[in-house]
Amino acid sequence: MPPPSSNGSVLRWPRSAHVLAQAARWARCQAAAHPELVAVGIFGSYGRGDAGVGSDLDLLLVLQQCELPIWERLRAWDTADLPLATDLLIYSRQEWESLPAWNPKLAATLDQDMRWLIAPAVA
Repeated sequence: MPPPSSNGSVLRWPRSAHVLAQAARWARCQAAAHPELVAVGIFGSYGRGDAGVGSDLDLLLVLQQCELPIWERLRAWDTADLPLATDLLIYSRQEWESLPAWNPKLAATLDQDMRWLIAPAVA
């Protein structure tokens, strides 16, 4: 006799291709709404291509200029349309370009993992 079926819920994690497509769509919408946005990249497990169940989405935003303190920069960016919990790093262009000087380890990690959705223009 076969075992009884489970009455529990089945949770499905979104496929990486779906997450990346939604992130690209989100990036295009944000660029249209925020002219100061000059680059959007994915890093971490989705940037490296090894995301799995439980992975979050890590996004880097580069703004032409930003005078707000780091802890206040998140308020302008609504990530509710993205399919996963999302962490944002937000830098001004100047901060991004100087990152290797003041945080070389982070700069190297981001350089290695980054998948650009909107690539920064070469200055």
